[in-house]
Amino acid sequence: MTTDSAVRPPLPPFTRETAIQKIRMAEDGWNSRDPQRVAQVYTIDCRWRNRAEFPVGREQIVQFLTRKWAKELDYRLIKELWAFDGNRIAVRFAYEWHDDSGHWYRSYGNENWEFDENGLMQRRYASINDMPIRESDRKFHWPLGRRPDDHPGLSELGL
Repeated sequence: MTTDSAVRPPLPPFTRETAIQKIRMAEDGWNSRDPQRVAQVYTIDCRWRNRAEFPVGREQIVQFLTRKWAKELDYRLIKELWAFDGNRIAVRFAYEWHDDSGHWYRSYGNENWEFDENGLMQRRYASINDMPIRESDRKFHWPLGRRPDDHPGLSELGL
C-alpha cells in the first residue's frame, strides 16, 4: 500500500495496551465528525467496505464521511477492542444518532482494521446494523465531541 510520510503511533505489532490506545484515538477522531481529520489516519489508497459502499483512498473517504454525518445527526460513538494480532485490530462499536425527522437510532457493528508499518490504516471492513430507538432509550449523553474518560464503555452499558 502507498502511504505518505505520516507516522501515526502506536505502531504495529500491537499489544493489548497499544491496540486499546489506537481504538480510542479512532473513536475520538470519529466523534469529532471532521472528515478531513479522520481521513488523515488512513493510507492514501486505503480500501474500505462500509455496509454496501467501497470507498478507496482518502478523497473517497472524506466524501463518504461528509455524506454520513450530514445524515447521521448528533452522532456519538463508542468503540471497544474485540481482538488484535500483529498489524490487525478487530473492534466492536455502537453509535447513536438521529435523522432530520428526529427519529433516533443505535447502530451496532464490527470493524476489521489492518495497518501499515507507519501506523496508518490501509484496510477497514465494517459491518453495521441500525436499530430504531426511542429518544428516552439513548445511552450516549455526553456533549458532542470526545467521549469523556469517565463515561461507561460498551461492556459497562450492557451493549
